Amino acid sequence: MTPLQEFIEVLKIHRDTAFEKEKLYEDLVLTEYYEGRAKAFEDAISFAEEHLKKEGEIIRNAFSDAQHGAVESRWTAEEYFEEIFNTKER
Repeated sequence: MTPLQEFIEVLKIHRDTAFEKEKLYEDLVLTEYYEGRAKAFEDAISFAEEHLKKEGEIIRNAFSDAQHGAVESRWTAEEYFEEIFNTKER
């Protein structure tokens, strides 16, 4: 599993826990609270899954670039990562 996939699994555990707790309480305020939490986790899961798709595409493109010689051979993997993904400026 990638770190993002692991993160999605953790979000799903928290979502499921919120759904379970929502069913435990008869108090309307607590029920609405846990329902809101579950919905927030659902939104976060959807967002992360979309990013996982984008991440996969980026990784495949980077791999393809490397296979076809589009990557400067003088770069280390770390330099390539920093150059392509520009992580220091984000």
